[in-house]
Amino acid sequence: MQKIFTKYMVIILTSAIFLMLFINFLIRWHALEDQQFNTFHIKIEQIIHTLENNQMELELMNENLNVDYLTRAKAAAYVLDRQEEVVMDVSQMKYLAALLNVDELHYIDENGMIASASVPEYIGMNMADHEQTSPFLAILESGDENAYLIQEAQPNAAAGKIMQYIGVARKDNGGFVQVGFEPDRLMEAQSRNTYDYIFTKFPTDVGEEFFAVDCRTGDVLGHSGDMAKDFEEKCYQLDALRHCTDGTYQTGADGRLMYVVSQQYEDVLICAALPEKILFRELLLDSVNTWLYLVLIELAVVFLLNYLVRRKVIDGIHRIIESLLAITNGNLDTTVSVGGNREFEELSRGINTMVTSIINISDRISAIIEISGFSLAAFEYESGMNRVFVTSGMGALLDISDKAVAEFGRNAKVFDAYIRRITEVPIEGETEIYRINDGKYVRIHMSESANRKLGVITDVTEDVMEKRRMRYENTHDPLTGLYKFQHFKQLAAERLQSMCAGEVSALVMFDLDYFKGINDTFGHDAGDRYLQGFSAVMSAMPAEHFLTARRSGDEFCMMIFGCGSQEEIEGQLDIFYEKLTQSQIMLSDTESRTVSASAGYAWTGDAGSDIAELLSHADEALYEVKRDTKGIYGAFSTFDNLIKDEKFVEIGR
Repeated sequence: MQKIFTKYMVIILTSAIFLMLFINFLIRWHALEDQQFNTFHIKIEQIIHTLENNQMELELMNENLNVDYLTRAKAAAYVLDRQEEVVMDVSQMKYLAALLNVDELHYIDENGMIASASVPEYIGMNMADHEQTSPFLAILESGDENAYLIQEAQPNAAAGKIMQYIGVARKDNGGFVQVGFEPDRLMEAQSRNTYDYIFTKFPTDVGEEFFAVDCRTGDVLGHSGDMAKDFEEKCYQLDALRHCTDGTYQTGADGRLMYVVSQQYEDVLICAALPEKILFRELLLDSVNTWLYLVLIELAVVFLLNYLVRRKVIDGIHRIIESLLAITNGNLDTTVSVGGNREFEELSRGINTMVTSIINISDRISAIIEISGFSLAAFEYESGMNRVFVTSGMGALLDISDKAVAEFGRNAKVFDAYIRRITEVPIEGETEIYRINDGKYVRIHMSESANRKLGVITDVTEDVMEKRRMRYENTHDPLTGLYKFQHFKQLAAERLQSMCAGEVSALVMFDLDYFKGINDTFGHDAGDRYLQGFSAVMSAMPAEHFLTARRSGDEFCMMIFGCGSQEEIEGQLDIFYEKLTQSQIMLSDTESRTVSASAGYAWTGDAGSDIAELLSHADEALYEVKRDTKGIYGAFSTFDNLIKDEKFVEIGR
């Protein structure tokens, strides 16, 4: 009987393997095409992203260079306006050009003639005679002393070399100053933003190729191999590539089929291609591997089934004995399930019925709790027993899965360790209340005896969250989220008293500049954003050195602690003001500002200092700063009443 069973089992499994291989071949072929399409699509998107990033980098570089060049041109005009003797001296013009790091420096008089230059050959040229130079005459015609012109890089009129010129009007002596640069960096950046360059640098897998085709002319603009190859094959023709957006096969070199995917970007088709034989090779390898796996599985299944048939009766008896031992040890979740003959099945049913009647005791308790409507769970376990009796609500209260609850019910040691870990540390200010997660808090009350532990778990999340909400509202400003002033003074006093030897701390008072004008001009909503923007910078400072609060209106206060000297305190203030200059606040749809704030501070190294006195001194320092200027901080001095620190922080307006 066992031989017949083995024979038919081998026939059935072998037939099933060949059927699965055939179906797998069909499915994998389409899956490989989809996978290759997605791979090509991702890589083409990466190429497009690289093009866009390069273009943005080019535009940003051009913008930054223009600003830099214009600054140098204005600097040259400034020098020439104040040192007229430099204008007509070629050597001095060369020196000034080298000093400003420009390649050429020209002075053009009111008649549009180059009157002086760092390049002597250009002197005497008429700007109106050349298409490249004539646009700069608009500076003279405008009559505006602030007029300027930034010209794009192009061949210059005198020598035909690529140059970029910037002209600015002279404020005092008429005419205008022109500086010139050889745009090497810009030209190099432009050369890196070509399809041919990007394709040659883009990583490709074996057999892959990438190329770009002009949608208007059909010309190949770049190729991942080289541009010297022949592009006469169908896979490079514009008409064929227009139909490859969803991936299709086109004829390539030597008549071989290529899997091609195309995607249009502006007026260019960016394409990726892979020989069909590479796809087929991968499919063949996958099919062979699948066949080997299935053969191994077939051998394992045949061996396992023979083993089970041979040992069916003996294993059944062993399983019944093991199950009875587990039940005896308290594992009441054990289910006896032994088939194969009528006697084993009847015995299994009798044992399971007996165990079920015991387990139903905890189910009845769970039902009573559910009927009561209370969010409550109970548990009980005894020494020497693995089984834990738990009610049905425990998983929800402790935020654990039904699987974990079942595991705890089978293992009293694991459950005891889990409960002890939870109850190790109650939340601050409470007893028997423990944190389960950020949104769940429970009360666990336990009664222990020598051999038994009984516990009750209730949900107290709402009570805990309400207490925390009220505590937060009592100590934090609702608009900015900073501490309220009274709570700040309490925390600052505690921090001051705990200072170590050699440690210094400072109290800083802030007053926002121009706040009333912002409220009057842009409205109170904008004023609130202005306050919130300033408070966001305060909140971003490291908690190990900063304690922050809103005093009232546009007045704020700060404590800087954990420093070793007054210089370190001012270093922290410098960092704060630097962050403040980098924070832009939108006051309207079109206008934004950085927050300007004046500050005064008083520092101490004495742990017995009075917090009220330090705040008063900081207020005095702030008053002196506001009286003389704005946007800086000053220090209170006990020697000559008040001196301002020689540090000024410019605030953007």
